Amino acid sequence: RRPSIRNSTRRTLIHDRSRREAMPPPHSTHPPSPLPPRPRLLQSLGSCSRRAATYAASSPSPSPPGWPRPLRYAVLGAGFAGLSVAWHLLKSPKDSRVSVDVYDENGVGGGASGVSGGLLHPYSPKAKLLWRGGEFWKESMDLLRSAEKANGTAGSDGASRDDEALIWRRGILRPPTTEKAADILLENAQSCLQSCSLQVLDSDAAQRLIPGLRVPLNLAIYMPLALNINPRKYLQALFSACQNVANEASASSSEQKEFNLYNEHIDNLHQFSGDYDAVIICLGGKASSLPELTNKLPLRTCRGVIAEFRLPSDTVEKYGSRSPSILSDAWLAFQGPRTVSVGSTWQWKSDNHDPSVSNEEARSAMEELLPKASAVYPGISKWDYVRARAGIRAMPPLTANGSLPLLGCLNDVIGERSNSAFWLVGGLGARGLLYHGLAGKLTAKAVISSDENMIPSEFTCWKAVKASR
Repeated sequence: RRPSIRNSTRRTLIHDRSRREAMPPPHSTHPPSPLPPRPRLLQSLGSCSRRAATYAASSPSPSPPGWPRPLRYAVLGAGFAGLSVAWHLLKSPKDSRVSVDVYDENGVGGGASGVSGGLLHPYSPKAKLLWRGGEFWKESMDLLRSAEKANGTAGSDGASRDDEALIWRRGILRPPTTEKAADILLENAQSCLQSCSLQVLDSDAAQRLIPGLRVPLNLAIYMPLALNINPRKYLQALFSACQNVANEASASSSEQKEFNLYNEHIDNLHQFSGDYDAVIICLGGKASSLPELTNKLPLRTCRGVIAEFRLPSDTVEKYGSRSPSILSDAWLAFQGPRTVSVGSTWQWKSDNHDPSVSNEEARSAMEELLPKASAVYPGISKWDYVRARAGIRAMPPLTANGSLPLLGCLNDVIGERSNSAFWLVGGLGARGLLYHGLAGKLTAKAVISSDENMIPSEFTCWKAVKASR
């Protein structure tokens, strides 16, 4: 039997299936509008999953007198999107009794989010401020601060222990390699965020920042406040921040919150039907592989390979400890004076979700990436190849506002009546680190209110386009 909320420590644990199956079924206390109403009781044991039947047959421990049962949410995926949604669900002041279960067979940051490049800024490759770029930037920075606080590294710039750093605050430099690109960059640089400013540098200024940098057109755009994030460490820290919220609530007489992680493979959505008030799907490129969503999401998959290099220890010359990362036809994300990641390749329509990279795939990636990197930083030829990693991007369709995440309720898309409401946070593409904060915040608000209208229509209009086709 699942212990009562009152007596539970509410600490985050990694559970096996038998532990999860001891949970009682949810009964909706918030009639969703405009979403389809959810019945308060399971319709029948015959129509429920085996797990739901187990719940209904069990006798759950009672909640404290006068207290409603907690709202139960399942978040599928423990990457950027999933942990952002979990964080905002736990932090919501509207409901003081919340249980959030995160499901990811690979654990925290075990998917594409954990192998991303980590460069964070609110601009396009042409230095144009993205649509709602200021909001995306702010919400990402808020999550980063929460993660740093949980990690005990608030305000650190990673200068002292690069191998353990969460964030490297050294900016990003963008040197164009064609006249056309230079003209576009120069024009777009006139409009920027104060919180992530752009500076136009000549060759001398750029090379003072990065000795040995090649600046073919005497122009470089500098983003001094842009960041380089260690994605795995950041996600682990954000997970810890979620744990802390739940643990702090356990000491409160007015709040009761639970946060759990389940390392389980997700076969379909039916296995969650009736067990939760809402299920939020944050599976990236794997979302389309769920049988209920096959051929129903306008997503394209693209596999990207990132190569890691290290400067030999006997090399006297090293990359400047305060020098920025480089963004060009290939990007170079420096994690200290002797470590750099170079990316990324674009293999469209790939269904290979394996993060490991074969020797042949790595060799092909090197042949593509090294010439691009050498065009702006010739010194990369002195660095030794260490390994490669890969992930699948879930790319959304292009809209008038750019390539935006796909958000919204999926009940109509799935087309099957369920005791749970299903939601999507998908299509973050190559900007998951920038998009995840705002996407998670908007979705959490909509889920808690059972109102898709809480999400701006630009993020949900994909459903109307899909339906018209």
